[in-house]
Amino acid sequence: MIQALVGSRNAALRNQLFYNGMMLPGILFIAVFCYIPMTGIIMVFQDYSPARGMLGSEFVGLKHIQYIFSLPESFRIFRNTLVIALGKIILGTGVSIMFAILLNEVRISLLKRGIQTVVYLPHFLSWVVLASVVVNMVNLDGPVNHFLHSLGMNTINLLGDNRYFRPLLIVTDVWKGFGYSSIVYLAALTAIDPGLYEAAAIDGAGWFRSIRHVTLPGMMPIIMLMAAINLANILNAGFDQVYNLYSPLVYESGDILDTYVYRSGLISLQYSFATAVGLLKSVVGIILMVSANAAAARLTGRRIY
Repeated sequence: MIQALVGSRNAALRNQLFYNGMMLPGILFIAVFCYIPMTGIIMVFQDYSPARGMLGSEFVGLKHIQYIFSLPESFRIFRNTLVIALGKIILGTGVSIMFAILLNEVRISLLKRGIQTVVYLPHFLSWVVLASVVVNMVNLDGPVNHFLHSLGMNTINLLGDNRYFRPLLIVTDVWKGFGYSSIVYLAALTAIDPGLYEAAAIDGAGWFRSIRHVTLPGMMPIIMLMAAINLANILNAGFDQVYNLYSPLVYESGDILDTYVYRSGLISLQYSFATAVGLLKSVVGIILMVSANAAAARLTGRRIY
């Protein structure tokens, strides 16, 4: 009996060792690219010079943190980041939910799979590729402006006008990701009891009322959970998209924290200042993540982590 228990325990340990070994490459990747670089946080409190290194650079305390809040463009950059990120979250969530509901109504399997393939495809393409598509579509001699001109409207410089650049970022990001994001909501729809729709039909509810009183309440736990998860990423307005689409003409409306850190740190070589901006963003992100976790637990009974 004892030998059998010992043998089963050893077998379980060997089994767990195998799975832990499978996790090892991912753990090493995170350690090398996420945790070890965190030692660079010390540059926030220094006037860092590559020639002197982190150990030889002068310690200046909170100088760079104070400098961030003294800059006149700081409020503009935070505002741009929040507006763009919130626009992407709100519009993207709404479009994903509507698409999932409409796609769920398609009964022809071949047509449904075809629609899914078409709308999922942009998610798997990088913004390096998609930015060139967007630029060719909306530039001054592109098809969008040709269409506006055919309607008797004036040509619009969507990539160079601060009035239109933020909406362009939001709409193109939603176009890229709404199909893939709808997968979660499609899964939520399958969990709704079909008997509820039958009861609603018996009570005389049409399609719209069934959506309002059955579908949306049934999806609400997942909707709230996804909203709480997205809240933690509210300061991530999409560096790759903005970097590939913006220009100095639209810095006023399109410059976000990530692009500002890139220009300050790698272009202007203000390493300490750029690190301070990145650290501030990370601190705010952690606070929002903890808040989102608490909100998800209270509203849906499910924690993110």
